Amino acid sequence: MIVLLLLTPSLLLGGTSSQISDAILLLAIFGAAFVFVEYAAIYPGLIEFRDAPPFNRVRFSMLFLSVLLIALATRGMETPSTLTRIVQALGLLLGQSMDFPLSPIRLLMSLLPEGTGLVEAQIVRMAAGIAYLVSLVGLTVFAIMIRLNNWPSPTGSFNVWINLPTFDPTAGADVVKRLNRDGAVNIWLGLCLPYVSPPIAVFLARSYGVSMLDSDLLLVWTMALWAFFPASLFLRGIAMRRLALMISQKRRRYGGPGGDEDPAFLPA
Repeated sequence: MIVLLLLTPSLLLGGTSSQISDAILLLAIFGAAFVFVEYAAIYPGLIEFRDAPPFNRVRFSMLFLSVLLIALATRGMETPSTLTRIVQALGLLLGQSMDFPLSPIRLLMSLLPEGTGLVEAQIVRMAAGIAYLVSLVGLTVFAIMIRLNNWPSPTGSFNVWINLPTFDPTAGADVVKRLNRDGAVNIWLGLCLPYVSPPIAVFLARSYGVSMLDSDLLLVWTMALWAFFPASLFLRGIAMRRLALMISQKRRRYGGPGGDEDPAFLPA
């Protein structure tokens, strides 16, 4: 699935040089090997919520759909079809409806370089609308699923060591307060990142003399990641606050003080 994710844009758009194609293929193989090793390992690694689906499944689906739809819309500028026209129309409608003062899309449009043509601006607005639609749908689906399935665990047990390898439940303040605090920080970062990342990206692009308007492939990945990273932070914040709620409920049920002896921290 990781290989499919990384190869889909280049396969749909075409026109990439042999060096770029080889680099993408190598990156796809490396990404697939990394994910395979992470999920096959017994001990914790770098991927969080490894044994708490559908967290990573929702994140993967958001990124894959964003990349796929933006690539289809971009492909339709040169080889139009019924499918690409539908995706383009949806993206333009969403991009225009969300292009209001103080919105992330308005900021993104204002940072386009001087001399950007109307067609190029419409492509950027269309890609932004598609990426944000997919992110909002992914957040909604995840919120619904954790309510219906009593996420992260219907039994109330959760292995923090595996699913949150960088989080030590025995260190610092009360674990519920820390989880709520970290969740709030992630949500606030998710709110701020769409406004902070475009100026940083423009500064880096000008420093290295590159632009996402020069390459369809670069445009697809830039716009997809621009919406994916904030949505991923939102998901992480929601997940951590949900975990804090589960621990609080277990404490009230068992009357324990919490910490690493809390029943909620017993391995599933």
